[in-house]
Amino acid sequence: MTETIAAASDRPNEAPEAEALNGDIAKLRDAVLEKLTYSVGKDRNAASERDWFIAVALAVRDRMVDNWMTSVRGNYRDNRRRVYYLSLEFLIGRLLVDSLTNLGIVEPMRAALASLDVDLEKLRDIEPDAALGNGGLGRLAACFMESMATLSIAAHGYGIRYDHGLFRQTIADGWQHEFPEDWLEFGNPWEFPRPEVSYMIGFGGAVESIPRNSHPAHVWHPSETVEAVAYDTPVVGWRGKHVNTLRLWSARAPDPLKLDVFNSGDYVGALADQVRAESISKILYPSDSTPAGLELRLRQEYFFASASLQDLIRRHLEQHGDIELLADKVAIQLNDTHPSIGVAELMRLLVDVHGVDWDRAWEITVATFSYTNHTLLPEALETWPAPLMERLLPRHMQIIFLINAKHLDGLRAKGMEDAGKLSAVSLIDEHGGRHVRMGHLAFLGSHKVNGVSGLHSELVKQTVFRDLHEIFPDRICNVTNGVTFRRWLYEANPHLTKLLVETLGRGFLDDASQLQKLEPFADDLDFQARWAAAKQLNKEHLASVVADRLLIKINPNALFDVQIKRMHEYKRQLLNILDTIALYNEIRAQPMRDMAPRVKIFAGKAAASYQQAKLIIKLANDVARVVNNDPTVRDQLKVVFLPNYNVSLAEAIIPAADLSEQISTAGMEASGTGNMKMALNGALTIGTLDGANVEIREKVGSENIFIFGLKADEVAARRARGIDARETIAASPQLREVLESIADGVFSHDDRHRYQGLVDAITYHDYFLVTADFDSYRAAQAAVARRWRDRKSWQRSAILNTARTAWFSSDRAIAEYADQIWNVPVSRPKD
Repeated sequence: MTETIAAASDRPNEAPEAEALNGDIAKLRDAVLEKLTYSVGKDRNAASERDWFIAVALAVRDRMVDNWMTSVRGNYRDNRRRVYYLSLEFLIGRLLVDSLTNLGIVEPMRAALASLDVDLEKLRDIEPDAALGNGGLGRLAACFMESMATLSIAAHGYGIRYDHGLFRQTIADGWQHEFPEDWLEFGNPWEFPRPEVSYMIGFGGAVESIPRNSHPAHVWHPSETVEAVAYDTPVVGWRGKHVNTLRLWSARAPDPLKLDVFNSGDYVGALADQVRAESISKILYPSDSTPAGLELRLRQEYFFASASLQDLIRRHLEQHGDIELLADKVAIQLNDTHPSIGVAELMRLLVDVHGVDWDRAWEITVATFSYTNHTLLPEALETWPAPLMERLLPRHMQIIFLINAKHLDGLRAKGMEDAGKLSAVSLIDEHGGRHVRMGHLAFLGSHKVNGVSGLHSELVKQTVFRDLHEIFPDRICNVTNGVTFRRWLYEANPHLTKLLVETLGRGFLDDASQLQKLEPFADDLDFQARWAAAKQLNKEHLASVVADRLLIKINPNALFDVQIKRMHEYKRQLLNILDTIALYNEIRAQPMRDMAPRVKIFAGKAAASYQQAKLIIKLANDVARVVNNDPTVRDQLKVVFLPNYNVSLAEAIIPAADLSEQISTAGMEASGTGNMKMALNGALTIGTLDGANVEIREKVGSENIFIFGLKADEVAARRARGIDARETIAASPQLREVLESIADGVFSHDDRHRYQGLVDAITYHDYFLVTADFDSYRAAQAAVARRWRDRKSWQRSAILNTARTAWFSSDRAIAEYADQIWNVPVSRPKD
């Protein structure tokens, strides 16, 4: 279901060039027909919508190529320092309208296709979502790639070309089921295969020490090799001036078929090496609940880190010829701990392959790498069993041990003798079996370590890297995340964008800070009415999406209360569900009370092995089933869980949201970006003082956001006192009633004991403090309902949210990375 329903006349011109390109309609039409004939091999009378999509995508891709080549040549000519962004996830979503928008040819292409009796919006639906990410981390990487191109930074993104991205989620009887996401089923018209660009990636084997000058050299003899093959996707920036490259690696076996084994009749065995090699790029985030799954995760991370480093070193040497200049010409950003094995790999390449002295190699490594931390959750700061690493990456384990020894020896030489302190900053965790701390490795191997919101960066200093921060007090900095306004406002919300262009002029399309000019209109009743009309169109569209997918009719005049996130206990979808039940109980107890109609909208995927999160999805669907079928509720409350949350579904939900649920346990959400997207589109936030909610409150004003709950320091204090919640529950009659109804099977008549374990968990072990924040959350929701009834006040706050969120642009975030961390210039596009 497409997220955009505006007719051509309803859309703003994405760029002034669009008017000049009206005369280009014939050229676009001819280009599409040429691609349909000679690349797709179809006559226009026999072409399917998918054929037309591929033809259009190829024609659009051609429009990128000239500037892509110009950008590459300019990078070489100007001897520019390159940025390499290493991320295991790139949640890029659909690219057709994204590319058309940045090239400024949406309307000419729409007209060209209309002359061929083809609807651009239908083609938009045909394109699969490239679901190469799990959530905010991968979507951030995609936003950053677009912003780096927009700011003309010479950048490459590196990741894995997964055959199957994040699983396709279906809901059957309220339960999540996972199926492969076949985004490559019909090919990918945006990419350029580069079979000539490939690297051998080794695993296992042994390390040989041989004499070389005054120090022995080490030669790794892998027992297995896998070939990494490159696929390039051009990433076009705003106005199409600069185009960067996203290079994704696909794994294949050097010898895909053992012919002698095949001829002996063992047809399956003959393909065993191919299957083992290709499993590396087969699926995003294979379950690591088994030893085999754990090993595959490590193989994936080393595979793409090694291929990327070999590739960028090759490019550097071709241009500069001197490996010693690497840190002067290259900046490598590690997006979370997934690529952190790259620190050891770069040391191996420098020392073993290029003959650089160890100490000099370490200087180059630290000066080249920087690391973004995205989490305070211990389980998300990866550790690998040392025996697994020694077996799979024996040379890297030697390097890690030596990095650690020199690190600890240096601290002892400076007078640090406390065994506890030394243990805390060691790369090796000796508790419960030796594990390699990949976060520590990324920290030590980087010259800068950044958090992704002001609060998060301070908590990084105080918690996960407290001891390392004491040793390296200048290493941690902050760059608060941002989102791409081109995608999350101009494309996703053409109705609002049209209104903004009519009101402010076109300047904000290039300079988001000009959204501040909207503030004087916040009290203008005529503008409020036009604002509300744009929002209503988005809500009616989302209502049609819900009806199509779930056969549930929702009221577009109701308050759309939205929580769209990866399913996790710390994000506290459970708290929202408990509030939903409490609201349901109120409606039944007071049927004559005039209450503000509300639609609770949930969407998100639970990791395949995360049983508690899956149970929460089931509870949400069970509550929806009971509430939506209770005639006493009438139209005052509806609950929907939209399956298979992805970028395209987000583009439908976010413009329609009235209330943005950002209710994580304080101190646990690093930043959030959904909070920024919904505030940008005029939704009011209800949330804890967590992640970027803190900065959103500072920007939009405390009167235009609903804050509740314990603060991060209060959460720590509360946990220190204990997380048994029986006393808290006893003191809250509403909470007690809600939990009793869940435990008694009110929402699970087919299995009255289904949720007893869930209720017991938050009763006796409420680590995420759902019960502690329940009453405060309910009070904040009551304030939401009061504000919603005062529509002038609500519209005023919504307008001010949009006007004051310009700072949360990914362009601003990337400009800060460029200045504080990468030391590269930026150039902003101009109308």
